[in-house]
Amino acid sequence: MTTDTTTAFFRHNQLTGEQYEWVARLVYEHSRINLGSNKLDLLSSRLSKRIRVLGMQGFDDYIRLLKSTEGPEELANLVDVVSTNHTHFFREIQHFQFLENRALPEISKHLNGESFRIWSAASSSGEEPYSLGITLYDFFAAHPQMAWSITATDISTRILDKARKAIYSEERLGPVGRERTQRYFQKGTGDWNGYFRVKKFLREKVVFHHVNLLQPSYPFSHLFHIIFCRNVMIYFDRATQEDLVGRLYKRLHPGGYLMVGHSESLTGLKHSFRPVQPAVYRKEP
Repeated sequence: MTTDTTTAFFRHNQLTGEQYEWVARLVYEHSRINLGSNKLDLLSSRLSKRIRVLGMQGFDDYIRLLKSTEGPEELANLVDVVSTNHTHFFREIQHFQFLENRALPEISKHLNGESFRIWSAASSSGEEPYSLGITLYDFFAAHPQMAWSITATDISTRILDKARKAIYSEERLGPVGRERTQRYFQKGTGDWNGYFRVKKFLREKVVFHHVNLLQPSYPFSHLFHIIFCRNVMIYFDRATQEDLVGRLYKRLHPGGYLMVGHSESLTGLKHSFRPVQPAVYRKEP
């Protein structure tokens, strides 16, 4: 599209109320993400970009695609579009401080040779699991005999591909700090000048899986000592939130901790966790 055509597209193409309700219902049925009734402008803007990539003329064409035999394949892209993947290294730093100062020292005393496992349940483009990896590498440097691993999952296949590549612009590494950047990142050269890649030894500690948190089962059977599931529940209705919290509880070791986003809370939900501090909950031993 030319610039004028693109401008006109965004100005005159909005989902109708009926179209919005149909797409929102499809998204909910597939992912349990509840768009609610006030995201029409946001969804119109995001779908416009997808429509331009596909070379379509408008929302009618896109909805016809979703209803066609090719619809199931496009559905994954639709979920990618509506999922918010904004994140950065050491986001909500209080969780990493709690992990370093309390959870890791406490849990590591009782491992008895067992591997320490942590789950980044909404890993997005990788900043969270790699931040966890940095924290664990620093802590276990004094305990080299202890084994540990990180499982990272997300509903978006596109964002998981980006996370596996582990390449980030220099400005994204500000919260990491100079010393840790030198230790855990490789500086790009040539065409990759201004970019850094997570070093191989850290990348190998993170195993990524494509997972819808509400799917019938997960591609792993072991329990975790820590689960980070942050800024996910805000997209779900109450019944779905309670379903998810119950699933996470079952995946935690007794004595393990669940971290949720600072804008989230389990208050008002039926659950078995004990609150520890804002956005931190524990499964009693």
